[in-house]
Amino acid sequence: MKAWKIVVGILLSILFMVLAFLKVDLVQLGKAFIGVRWYYAMMITVVVLFSDWVRAVRWKYFLAPIKTIDTGSLFSALIIGYAANACLPAHLGEFLRAYVIGKKHKFPASAAFATIVTERILDMFSLLALMLFAIAIYPFPGWVKKSGWIMFAGTLLLFLFMVLLKKRTTGTLGFVRTVLKPFPERFHFRIEKLLTTFLTGFVSFKHPSHYAIVAVQSLVLWMCYAGAFWFGFRAFGFQLPWTAPFVLLVITTIGIVVPSSPGYVGTYHFLCQIGLGLFGVPKSPALAFAFVHHALNIVPFFLLGLFFAWKEGVSLIRTDASMTDSLS
Repeated sequence: MKAWKIVVGILLSILFMVLAFLKVDLVQLGKAFIGVRWYYAMMITVVVLFSDWVRAVRWKYFLAPIKTIDTGSLFSALIIGYAANACLPAHLGEFLRAYVIGKKHKFPASAAFATIVTERILDMFSLLALMLFAIAIYPFPGWVKKSGWIMFAGTLLLFLFMVLLKKRTTGTLGFVRTVLKPFPERFHFRIEKLLTTFLTGFVSFKHPSHYAIVAVQSLVLWMCYAGAFWFGFRAFGFQLPWTAPFVLLVITTIGIVVPSSPGYVGTYHFLCQIGLGLFGVPKSPALAFAFVHHALNIVPFFLLGLFFAWKEGVSLIRTDASMTDSLS
């Protein structure tokens, strides 16, 4: 782990947290916490837990061409990865998620990681489709639209690279070698080995019907995330239109994409506050909402991840050579 990644992430989080607290009335913030209706708030965790189970079931379809794996193992690895993301910056928990499932079921972790990348690309395209829907029903600020275009361009480039790597492997690897010329030969070898192994996980679904099934599962996932926001609104007594959960979902997901410290602290809170501000929610109760919603999305799953990690015999912050080698 490079220390500078952690330092930069923490500094970004501090910056965004300072921005979130600007002009916040601490008295009103305290009142908003006191007034939370916790029976609605706890439903946030229930809905997110269900969405994680759906995500594990969906991951099973991505892995099916490589190996058939039970949903329980996939759910355990998924939660371990989420828990690690609460400890590590830059979504490094996804590497641990691939390592855990690869080690347990004896196949290359890089192949598992390829399915995770494919899954995330699908998520990004789903989010962009949701953004188009949201833009049609709500006039987003210009910066949100620009962020959406940037995410679309990045996602499309990554997808095209993966397709070229699969269809034109020799030519694409040759291009990669050219780009990596300034780097040491050992680095060339590791990257080429990683990409070659990575190809085993970037495959078509096992049956044509799986495409429709995965599409429905992806829709259910985003509905769950929007539903979690709706329960949060009920918990704080916010009377907002039906479009609000979708608008807030788009804006806060941009915050998750932005590099930050472990757990998306700061970026999530600031953008959640901005999103609620579009609907006239004052900064103080909006920030209280962000803290509660974020905590109920992170803390229970961190604890559950600790249990699964103990059960699987892995560390959430492992950075040893065995894990690195399994991904290359």
